[in-house]
Amino acid sequence: MPKTITRSNFDAMAYTIADLIEHAVDLVPDRVALESEGVSRTYAELEARSNALAHTLRELGVRPGDRVGLYSRNTVEAVEAMVAIFKARAVMVNVNYRYVEHELEHIFADSEMSVLIHERRYTDRVCHTLPKAPSIRHRIVIEDGSDADPDCGDQAGAIRFEDAIARSSTERDFEARTDDDLYMLYTGGTTGRPKGVVWRQVDVWRVLGGGIDWYTSTPVADEWQLAREGAAGGQLVRFPIPPFIHGGSQWAVFQALFGGGKAVVYPEFSGHLVWEIVERHGVNVIFITGDAMGRPMIDALAENDNYDLSSVLSIASSAALFSPSVKEQFVDRFPNAVVIDAIGSSETGFGGLGVVAKGTPHTGGPRVKADSEAHVLRDDGTPVEPGSGEVGMLARSGHIPLRYHNDPDKSAKTFKQWGGVRYSLPGDFARVEADGTITMLGRGSVSINTGGEKVFPEEVEGALKAHPDVFDTVVVGVPDDRFGQRVAAVVATRDGVRPSLAELNDVVRKELAGYKCPRSVWFVDEIKRSPAGKPDYRWGAGITQERPADEALITPEGN
Repeated sequence: MPKTITRSNFDAMAYTIADLIEHAVDLVPDRVALESEGVSRTYAELEARSNALAHTLRELGVRPGDRVGLYSRNTVEAVEAMVAIFKARAVMVNVNYRYVEHELEHIFADSEMSVLIHERRYTDRVCHTLPKAPSIRHRIVIEDGSDADPDCGDQAGAIRFEDAIARSSTERDFEARTDDDLYMLYTGGTTGRPKGVVWRQVDVWRVLGGGIDWYTSTPVADEWQLAREGAAGGQLVRFPIPPFIHGGSQWAVFQALFGGGKAVVYPEFSGHLVWEIVERHGVNVIFITGDAMGRPMIDALAENDNYDLSSVLSIASSAALFSPSVKEQFVDRFPNAVVIDAIGSSETGFGGLGVVAKGTPHTGGPRVKADSEAHVLRDDGTPVEPGSGEVGMLARSGHIPLRYHNDPDKSAKTFKQWGGVRYSLPGDFARVEADGTITMLGRGSVSINTGGEKVFPEEVEGALKAHPDVFDTVVVGVPDDRFGQRVAAVVATRDGVRPSLAELNDVVRKELAGYKCPRSVWFVDEIKRSPAGKPDYRWGAGITQERPADEALITPEGN
């Protein structure tokens, strides 16, 4: 049985992940905090197990500020590990479970992690990479039903996850945490090597964890507010579907735990499985990353709509393209739920959200009501005027990261100061509409320059997906002797159908100017995306270089 859990001091003030979760533990210890198929944890059980694991980390030499890697799919144990890492005041390193050994070598070495917590199924990759990651001294292995040998010879001895919990105290007797405790999130690396974005926990909580009201931009008054409100109200059930390597998914879980809610976690994804889980657990809030998850989910309902989905109150998407055609299908199917398209990044956190309504004009990428610290700036740091049509750089002030880990040059380019105000500029371009809303256009590093006109892939991808035969697509620039680059589409269709380029462009032209229409198309069986649903533009460009286009226009069209 868990030992008695000491209540926190209500006068303590620290906006850290561990403190905020502990407040919910103290107010609702008997509520279920985590749930999966056949597994659940009450808040008291989560507290006891994560305390014990945190003590084991300390026994293994982990000190405040040290890095601890987490290499796992979405499991209850992964959440327990996250909470334990923050209780120990260490810095969690999110490891993409799809990485090959070369990519693992980079993140292991760059982060300088001293302990790695990983699922047993990944042992072979870990063992092969350890010789190039001398900072890793210990491993904690999560059982996952696989039969991989957890040992790596003399390298970084392994402790089984349950043994790591059983061997240590379940007491909450850690030293006080501070608002300078750190949180680090490694980016997906779709346009370069993954980079660790370093935040103070208080800052990232303010912009991703509910520390500022999403709709009013009003800061939470004190560290107990979320726990008090959650304890006083009914329990909200959240289902974060993207892998926990995605910051948005991590924070969806943390938000549930800060407010005494229940987080439902599952390691696998399919359209039908999602709706089975929603029905089984009575899910209220679903978090996805754009079309990569939304389209299979809505297609599954087209095949079988016999699920009881009456519990669904909100479907929220962030960090990947949520195309207008898919959004409207969700609005049609869930007329009484709130469908949200939000913007944000590892370097800015939350930037704004839009509530999806039927028939909303498509102006490019997501169009959102920005919060008070989101801006669109020119190269000299001056603001873009609303309604001018001018494209600028999306920026955030206020609660922003400190730096990139081990990358002062990149830090200097991303975190800039104008007029005494420090901004984060992750490289996204945007436009301010006449009503003050912001339209996201996409990452500047993947924009296409065709004859002097800038084309952002996401807006073309969103328009293409309105074609009924297009299941998924990625848009890239390919070399052109006359125009420098031309727009090219790599397309995965339904049931192998191959619409003509003219048919595709008939749909695109309804939304966008003619110069943005694809001039060539490559058909593939599947579009490669990151586990978080983000498009792999390097892969898309590689497809266009491997073989001739399936169809191409010889003469580019005008507007």
